[in-house]
Amino acid sequence: MGLSFRDFHHFIRAVAERSPSHAGKVKWTSLKGQTDTTMMNISKTQLGFLGLGLMGSRLSSRLHANGWQVQAWNRSPRKDEQTASQGVARAASLASLCATSDVILSCLANDEAVQQVYFGPSGVLESARPGSILLEMSTISWELSRELHREATRRRLPMLDLPIAGSTPAVEAETITLLAGGDQATFEACTPIFETLARQWFLVGPGGSGVKMKLVVNLLLGVGMAAIAEALSLGRHLDLPQSVLLDVLSHSAAVAPAFLGKFPKIGNGDYSPEFPLRLMSKDLKLVSNAAPSAATPLAAAAERLFAARVDSIGDLDLSALASESSDGMAPSATAAQDGNAASRAS
Repeated sequence: MGLSFRDFHHFIRAVAERSPSHAGKVKWTSLKGQTDTTMMNISKTQLGFLGLGLMGSRLSSRLHANGWQVQAWNRSPRKDEQTASQGVARAASLASLCATSDVILSCLANDEAVQQVYFGPSGVLESARPGSILLEMSTISWELSRELHREATRRRLPMLDLPIAGSTPAVEAETITLLAGGDQATFEACTPIFETLARQWFLVGPGGSGVKMKLVVNLLLGVGMAAIAEALSLGRHLDLPQSVLLDVLSHSAAVAPAFLGKFPKIGNGDYSPEFPLRLMSKDLKLVSNAAPSAATPLAAAAERLFAARVDSIGDLDLSALASESSDGMAPSATAAQDGNAASRAS
C-alpha cells in the first residue's frame, strides 16, 4: 500500500517543517507539473472511489487512465458494470474497498447518500483503517460536512471536503477546479491526485470551507442560468430568432464563460445531462438553508424556478431551463415577493 498511518504522519511533519505559514490566505496551486509529487506514489497508492454517477464515473476513469490503482463501488451495481468496462476494478463491497484503500474519494448525489455511505453499517467511517485519507467531493450541506470532519478526526482519518467546480466536459478536459476544506498537510499530500484531475485547486480554509465555497459558486451558476433563460424568453417574445440571440449573446461580455458551453445545447435542443437540473435545484436549496440571515432574494427566486421544473425535466441538463418549451416559467410573483420578504427580514 502507499501511505501507512505512520508514513502519512511522517509526511505531515515534513510538510510542516518546509512550508511557510498561509494563515489568513487561500492556499492554491494552478500550474500542473510545478509541484512536488514524490510523496504519494501513483503506482503504489491504492485509491477507492465511491459514487459512479455522471461525475464520479469520469473522475474514477480519469484516475485509472493516468496510472492510479483504482477500485470503485456504487450503490447501484449497474453503474459498477459501466465503469468496469473502462478498466476500473470493482470492489466486492463498500467495506472491502474501505479496508484496502489508502485514499477514499467519494462523489455522491446528496446529503442522504453521503449519510448512508459514511455513517451506515459497514460504511466508510466504520470500515476505513486509521490513516486512510478521505476526499469527500459531493456538494452537501456544510453542517453534514462539519459532522463528517469531526467523526473523521475522532477515528484518525485525515479528511478534506473537496467539492468540484465544473461539470462533465471539464472533467474530461481536466479543467475542473477543486475547492478544499481541511488542513494544509493533507492538502499538500494529495497534490498528485489533484494534478491528475484538475486545472487548479484551492485550500479555502478549515474543514467545511470547501463546501461553503461551492455553495457560493453554485449560487452564481443557478442565478446566471435562470437569467439566461429569462433573457432568451424575452428575446423570443420580441420575435428575435433564437439563433441570432445565441450568437449575439455568446459574443457579449454579459455572459460568463461558464455558460458559453450551454449555448450549443440550447441551439440544438440537446439537453443530455452534463449537470442535471434536479441537482441544480438541490444545490440552490442548500444555498437557501446555508445562511438564512443572508440577503439572497435572487437565489430564492431561482430556487423556485428550478424546483418547478424538477418533476418534468429534472434529469435533463440545467440548460433545459432555457428551452423554448420552458418559456413562461419565469419566477412567479409569489416567488419574487417571498424573495423580497426574505431580504427585508435579513
